[in-house]
Amino acid sequence: MNLDELWRRTVENLVREGIIRSEAVRRAFLKYPRYLFVEEKYRKYAHLDEPLPIPAGQTVSAPHMVAIMLELAELKPGMNVLEIGTGSGWNAALISELVKTDVYTVERIPELVEFARRNLERAGVKNVHVIPGDGTLGFPPKAPYDRIIVTAGAPDIPKPLVEQLKPGGKLIIPVGSYHLWQDLLEVIKLEDGSIKVKNHGGVAFVPLIGEHGWRE
Repeated sequence: MNLDELWRRTVENLVREGIIRSEAVRRAFLKYPRYLFVEEKYRKYAHLDEPLPIPAGQTVSAPHMVAIMLELAELKPGMNVLEIGTGSGWNAALISELVKTDVYTVERIPELVEFARRNLERAGVKNVHVIPGDGTLGFPPKAPYDRIIVTAGAPDIPKPLVEQLKPGGKLIIPVGSYHLWQDLLEVIKLEDGSIKVKNHGGVAFVPLIGEHGWRE
C-alpha cells in the first residue's frame, strides 16, 4: 500500500470515529497529507495516529489531535487566522485550505522556520506566511484575528493573544504543565472584551516558550 492509500485510510478512520466531523476538514486532510511535512525517513510512519519527530527536538502532532483542534476552531473561508508554533508547517497548510486566504504563523526556532517554508513550498501552499519570532506575543501587524490556534502548551492564557482576537473570536490553546498534561481550552472573546473558557479535556504538547509562556 502506497503513502496516499495509507493516508486515505487514516482519514477514513478519523471520520468513522467522529473526530473529523466536517467535509471541509476531511478535504483539507486529503489535500495536504502529513507525509509531505516530515523528513524522508519518517514518511512511512506519517499515516500512524501518533506524534512524529521533526527537527530541533520538536514534534508534529498526531492526526487526531490536529483534527480536534481544527474542528473546534470552526474555520470558514475569509477568516483571519494566526497560528502559534509553525513546526513542520502541516497545520498551517490545513488552515490555509479551510480559510482560502492568507494565514500567518509564528515560529521561534530558526531551523523550523526554514523546514516549514521548504515543506509548504514543496506542497504547493502559497498563502501561508511563516514569521520568525516569539509566538506568545502574537503578531500585531495583522491583528485582530478571527481565530488563533496555538500548537504548544502554555502555563496560562497569554494576554497578547486575547488582545489580538476580534470580539467573538476564538483562541484554541493547550494550558497546563511544562512537559506533562495540559487542558485543551477554547477561549471565546466576548463583545465587552472579557473571555469565556471551555475545557475540552487532557492533551500533551511540547512547551510554549516565550515572554508570556515558559522561559527557556
